[in-house]
Amino acid sequence: MEKILFEIEMQDGNVMKGELYPEVAPITVENFVNLIKNNFFDGLIFHRVIPGFMIQGGGYDTDMKEHPAASIKGEFASNGVTNNLKHTRGVLSMARTMVKDSASSQFFIMHADYPGLNGDYAAFGKVIENIEAIDRLAAVKTSQGDYPVDKQVIQSMIIE
Repeated sequence: MEKILFEIEMQDGNVMKGELYPEVAPITVENFVNLIKNNFFDGLIFHRVIPGFMIQGGGYDTDMKEHPAASIKGEFASNGVTNNLKHTRGVLSMARTMVKDSASSQFFIMHADYPGLNGDYAAFGKVIENIEAIDRLAAVKTSQGDYPVDKQVIQSMIIE
């Protein structure tokens, strides 16, 4: 299984490392890698935190200004694409609207297993080192709308 390694460094110094699976979701992985190589995520935030579910980021800066990106095909079963990667703790998946091909740059990392997302969202990678960083993110105080009170800033993301 071919894997592409990535790293997310948070502004507070926490670093998560993971792997992307191009054989599972080739369009999604290519898009994600291109965004990382273009420093798209640097300075953006995790803007939605739901403990026991997931943390979501990749679309807004610290002023909650949206950073749009081009939409891609949703690579999941209910959109006609075989994707057997389950939404388990540490798995990366693409956020989207109700439109199946609306994923662009926003992604989420599973804080806990959530089988209800399987087949409807494009899972494409997994955090394999310092998964405790997800626990720390999931534990931050949030306001209405699941927004962290203290900004959870992505310092940088790299492909290793």
